[in-house]
Formats: sequence, structure tokens, C-alpha cells
Amino acid sequence: MRRISRFLLRLIVIGVLLHAYVGFRLIPDFASPTLRVAGALWLVASCLLIPLGMLSRRLESHSIGDRIAWIGLLAMGFFSSLLVLTFARDLLLASLLTVDALAPHAVSLAHWRGASATAVPALALVASAIGFLNARRRARVVRVDVPIVGLPDALHGFSIVQISDIHVGPTIKRDYVAAIVQAVNRLQPDLIAVTGDVVDGSVAQLADHAAPLGELRARHGAYVVTGNHEYYSGAEQWIDAFRRLGLQVLLNEHRTIEHGDARLVIAGVTDYSAGQFDPAHRSDPGAALAGAPADVQIRVLLAHQPRSAPAAAEAGFTLQLSGHTHGGQFFPWNFFVRLQQPFTAGLARWEGLWVYTSRGTGYWGPPKRFGAPSEITHVRLVRGDAS
Repeated sequence: MRRISRFLLRLIVIGVLLHAYVGFRLIPDFASPTLRVAGALWLVASCLLIPLGMLSRRLESHSIGDRIAWIGLLAMGFFSSLLVLTFARDLLLASLLTVDALAPHAVSLAHWRGASATAVPALALVASAIGFLNARRRARVVRVDVPIVGLPDALHGFSIVQISDIHVGPTIKRDYVAAIVQAVNRLQPDLIAVTGDVVDGSVAQLADHAAPLGELRARHGAYVVTGNHEYYSGAEQWIDAFRRLGLQVLLNEHRTIEHGDARLVIAGVTDYSAGQFDPAHRSDPGAALAGAPADVQIRVLLAHQPRSAPAAAEAGFTLQLSGHTHGGQFFPWNFFVRLQQPFTAGLARWEGLWVYTSRGTGYWGPPKRFGAPSEITHVRLVRGDAS
């Protein structure tokens, strides 16, 4: 608890400094005293609302906590765009200063300062509104064919619907989850894969809102693996809750699926970081294949984080389905994902392993998606060309 408190304190201090930066760079260039006062008041309110939104789950009244979370997370989403655009404005002004130094009076610096200061919050508001609509709509269906050399005829067209990173929590509730489940079931998949970060809160808070996941239907069942947020929220309790819903939880283990006259292995690992929370849950793709039939060459791994790929390739998997990255969720964070993960989104190769990284089916934190749309992924295994 003490470590969490120190972490939050650091975040608050950083947040205050970033708000101060935005204030000093924008407010003096606003056209009217009224705008300058309104801008200062909003920045002060934002400094308070964002940490309150982060702490709201600690309130005993869940309804009040959810309202505070909504306000704080909306403020966070708006401020993120405001901050990025303020950086971009400073780069623009620096470029104009260079032009002015080389060609005096070629540009009106005073005009650009005033116009750009007004444009920044306006553009941030537009980006936040678009991002909000993108986040709150039901995820679109993305269709992906994975070509596999030597795929048995009976498995050509085998369909897996993947959902990931729903993040049931303060702003994602039962109706949102139910809409996802209905869309998945309409696809009539052979198998459903839920690749972690299902929840952001305890079983006591969110069991009812996660309950529609028990209605997922597929010919060979629905499988789930843990993500890092399950470990923040009480992994053992959620594992039990998922099982009560009828989901098959794969904890470094596998199942053999018979489909027509062919078979494939579906395996799952605990989150890449799970060993930090519980040594018994250390992620291990090799262990997930222990005892798997040696003659079954089509092996699919569910692993929350893409960085499980090197170990999955070494273990001999054919395809890994992952999430975690959200595709960056909103610009410009998609550029930072690659600092931690080998893949940001989409289908890629790691040596002989196919890896598909979902952009996620919900969202985390601010209800905002900009440039990284949410998805329900309809994966099909198809015969590949040996050449």
C-alpha cells in the first residue's frame, strides 16, 4: 500500500508540473482576460479531478465513485490531447521564430501566438469528443486470415473470435459487455479466445457487470487467460469467477481440440508479469505444452502480452493471440508501445510463429480512442503456400 501511495504521489506531482507547463505556455497568449481566467480555473480543477478519478474506486459508495471516475477520466483524456497539442504548438512557434530570424517580419509572431493558443484547446476538445465516440461504440469486427503451411483440410477455415482488454470497471459496465457478447455470438465461431485484462476492479465490485461473458457461445467453448490487470484486481478470485461463468481458464496449460478428423492444441499462459505477483503463476509457454500430443502440429497460444512471443516460438507454437497494447489507444502513445512490446497491433511474424496483437475490445483509463479503434477479431486458419 505504501508503494502504491508513493507511486500515486509521484504521478500527482508530475501531473501538476505538466499542468503548469500548459498554463504558462497557453494562458498568457489567450486573447481576452475572461479566457485567461477560465483557462487557469480549468487547469486547477483538472489537477484535482484527475487524481480523484484515479482514487475513486476506494470510495465505499460505488455509484458516487463511478461518477467521480467518469469526471476524472474525461478530464484526463482531454488533458492528454491538450498536452500533446501544446508541445506541437511550441514546435510550430520555434519554427516560426527561426523563420523570423532568417527573414524578419516575414511572419506575424503575435498573430500566430494568439491564434495557436486558442486553437490548441479547441482541437483538444474535438479530438476528445471523437475519441469518446470511438471508445463508447461497440467494437468493430476485424477479419484476419492466418496462412499456415501444412494445415489439415479439416482445419481450413477454423474460426477463433478473439476479444481482449475489455477492462470492465468504472466506465465499462454490464450493457457494454453484453453488446460485445452478442456481436461475438453472431459470428458463430469454432472457438472464443479472451486474452486478458477483462476487469479493473474486484469481484465484489464487478461480478455482475462481467456476468454477460457467461453467455459466450462457440462450438469448442470459450477460453480465457489472465492479464496484468487481473493481478491488480485479485487474480485468484477472478479465476474462480471466470470458471463459475463457464469460461475455461488456461494457466500455463492446454487442451486438445478435435475438429472433424483433425486436432489442434489450444494453450494459454498467465500474464508475462504474473510471477511478480505470485511465483506460482510465472508465465511459461513451454509448460503450457507439457503432455500435448506430439503428432498435433497446429498449436495456438493465448498470451496477454506480445512479448511472450520469443518463448512461444521456442516452444513450437504456430500462432499466438495477444492484446495488452490497445494499439496505443490514442495518439501519440502508439509510438511508445514498441519501447516495451515487440508488436503494437495486427498480424506479424516472430521467426516461425504468427503473432496477432489485438487493439483491444474496450479501453483503459480515459474513455478515448483516437487512431486505434477497438476490435472484435475474427481469426480464420487457412492453408498457406509453402513457397
